[in-house]
Amino acid sequence: MWVAAALCSTVFAGAATMLSKCGVSDTDSDVAVAVRTSVVLVLAWAVVFATGVQRTLSGICAGSWAFLVLSGLATGASWLCYFKALSLGEVSRVVAADKSSVVMSSLAAIVLFPGERTMWQAKLFCLALIAAGTVFMTDIQREKESGKPAWLFFALLSAGFAAASSLLAKAGITGVDSNAATAVRTCVVLVLAWLVVLCRKKTVLVRNVSRREAMFLILSGLATGTSWLCYYYAVQQGQVSIVVPIDKLSTPLTVLFSAAVFKERISAKSWCGLALLTAGILALAAMA
Repeated sequence: MWVAAALCSTVFAGAATMLSKCGVSDTDSDVAVAVRTSVVLVLAWAVVFATGVQRTLSGICAGSWAFLVLSGLATGASWLCYFKALSLGEVSRVVAADKSSVVMSSLAAIVLFPGERTMWQAKLFCLALIAAGTVFMTDIQREKESGKPAWLFFALLSAGFAAASSLLAKAGITGVDSNAATAVRTCVVLVLAWLVVLCRKKTVLVRNVSRREAMFLILSGLATGTSWLCYYYAVQQGQVSIVVPIDKLSTPLTVLFSAAVFKERISAKSWCGLALLTAGILALAAMA
């Protein structure tokens, strides 16, 4: 069941990325994160009250609260960096760099959680394929030559925070309903996102968001919220070292869509990288 949830998370995550790209053409990236998170919050708490799990919140221990709050902060930081990267670079390459979080979080999970160490040699081989594919798709050398590596910096920063978020969520979600945990984390992300908007004096930019881009951000928020609900159920029930890579199957979907819709040029090297990355992810999924 948790494998199916991880696959559903993949589909919605891919849709969220493409909708987000459409929503940051003219909208400030920090404002976009804040608007999008507001939508996710409404969806997350609607699910909590619809399923009646709000009654379990009082039973969450202090340790779980701490890990969920830290996970929310890491997620918020990851989103802020990710949207900044999306506003600066090509979708296909930003997504590839961001997905280096797969390797970071999976390696850390194998080291930190005893339950993740089954078939660890095979997992390491698959992670090596994913890492090689990510390097090929990102094409760091091309970035150095172009002299415009700003998007790469923010994408890698996003990956680091995303990896930390997954590990903290795994630690905090033990014994906690996954829908309740998602809602709690989203509250933290929302506070962080709007604080950034306020501190950077960007509230005036909220009124400048066009109806078209607002629609894309709302749809992106709904897709993200659904992806999160599936993802954290899978994290709670399954192995992080497998769930995270499965979730990143959104990468090939996003790359194909970016080539078709945004007319981004995908080099032969990037296609080879995508093949390696996908092969590594599918091999990990087969271990579930």
